This record gives sequence, C-alpha cells and structure tokens, in this order.
Amino acid sequence: QVQLVESGGGLVQAGGSLRLSCAASGSISSINAMGWYRQAPGKQRELVAHIRSGGSTVYADSVKGRFTISRDNAKNTVYLQMNSLKPEDTAVYYCEADLTVAGTGGDDYWGQGTQVTVSS
Repeated sequence: QVQLVESGGGLVQAGGSLRLSCAASGSISSINAMGWYRQAPGKQRELVAHIRSGGSTVYADSVKGRFTISRDNAKNTVYLQMNSLKPEDTAVYYCEADLTVAGTGGDDYWGQGTQVTVSS
C-alpha cells in the first residue's frame, strides 16, 4: 500500500508565497519521478512541475520563474515552492509519483489534493 500525503495549501493574497509538501510512504522500492498537477473549477487537470530522480525538472510555462520543485530522495518527499502567486493559480494541487512497489511493479500514484486559493 502506497500513500501520498500532501500539506501546505491554504489561502494567500496575490503576490504571496506558499510551500507544498508531499511525502510518499509504503512498500516503495524506488521513485522514478514526482510531480505536481493542479485542477481549477471547470478546467482539466494540468501539469505544474515535474522532477525526475536524477533531478531534471519540467515546468508549465505559466509558472516558470515563480515556482520551484525540489525533492528529498531520502525522505521520499517532493516540495513545490510557489512565489509571486496570482489569482489564476487558484486550484486543487495534486501530488503524483511514478514509483515501483516492492514485488509489484511500477505505477502512478496520486495524493488526495490540497486547495490553494489566491485572493486578488
């Protein structure tokens, strides 16, 4: 059984900052990549940022220069530092992990989501 537990969401004014965390736990053999996605009301879920085990990163154009993804491999944890937040960043943010479970194989796992609301 694998769990992804997110924390750090909340309400912030435009221009402010938040830091999201996501910790993976369970019978994990290895984590290939972890990422953050978001879904605003009435919109499709979209990639925000993604980081592979070697450290390479991918960002959505809309967050480049404002958000930074990082991970602590020893803690199976990924972080998303969000600066200069805008009202259009308001969404439910989901953590995702591409990982291998001992004795089972690789698959994608998702967290329960954490709400980020940016007021204007």
